[in-house]
Amino acid sequence: MEKADNSIIRIAVLVSGNGTNLQAIIDAQAKDSLGPCEVKLVISDNPEARALRRAREAGIPVKVVEKKQGMPREVFDGLLREEIVREKIDLIVLAGFMRVLGEKFVREFKGRIMNIHPALLPCFKGTSAIEDAFNYGVKVTGVTVHFVDEGVDSGPIIAQREVRIEKSDTIGTLEEKIHRTEHELYPEAIRYFAEGKLKIEGRKVKVISKK
Repeated sequence: MEKADNSIIRIAVLVSGNGTNLQAIIDAQAKDSLGPCEVKLVISDNPEARALRRAREAGIPVKVVEKKQGMPREVFDGLLREEIVREKIDLIVLAGFMRVLGEKFVREFKGRIMNIHPALLPCFKGTSAIEDAFNYGVKVTGVTVHFVDEGVDSGPIIAQREVRIEKSDTIGTLEEKIHRTEHELYPEAIRYFAEGKLKIEGRKVKVISKK
């Protein structure tokens, strides 16, 4: 998984909605704090996604790959794969992408697909993690960046950061804190990958230092 030379890591970001994590990645790239990598492509399954406008405004090529009604997952995944291979992508970053990738796709790009989750995995998996944590009454939740495997929110964990739930918090204020933390942590994890600092050993991901 470590890169043998200093060439640029080519990134594709997969999105479905507003794209605030995409924007955080774009901003980090503009500040030269994303490491030796560059977002080369943004793919969305939703042609109306605000994230596409963010990408276009940043001069990043975009592609819409819709999952039509009745389309088998394998066909949809195949269309995604074509774009990834065509652009010679090194790292696939999921940023609010609301499709579960098929096992064949995940196996092909194992160790090269990254996702962010708004809770401290393995707690509160799924799409309502912020609300679930808030309603459960935990005092601390947070954000997890992980590699994607064949399960849902189950891949090896790259980085986590805590977010405290205060008595004064509402679901809305908690969402704001979670999203701010995501926008800090995701570019950091991507930079680790680009610098060749991530090493998967079984279920664990080690961040190694390089002198």
